[in-house]
Amino acid sequence: MQLGTRWTSGEEPPAAVPDVLRAQIRAVDRALPGDDLGQPRPRWTLTFLERRPIAELETGVIVEVDATGAVTVRHDDEDEFA
Repeated sequence: MQLGTRWTSGEEPPAAVPDVLRAQIRAVDRALPGDDLGQPRPRWTLTFLERRPIAELETGVIVEVDATGAVTVRHDDEDEFA
């Protein structure tokens, strides 16, 4: 696994984030509820597994490129092998 970078949800993803993931990351960011109490926004972590990019939000949302090259969005508690 290659460690990538971290950034705060709602901010522009760093240049290290592949273009293929950006639209779905933005869609997830837009779907997050606002926080009227001023809590910090969750942070994304970009890593690479088998040379495929994976962006994981602290809430458990994962945006990744699967083995076929498709971008998928899932939650880390979903059974990957179902």
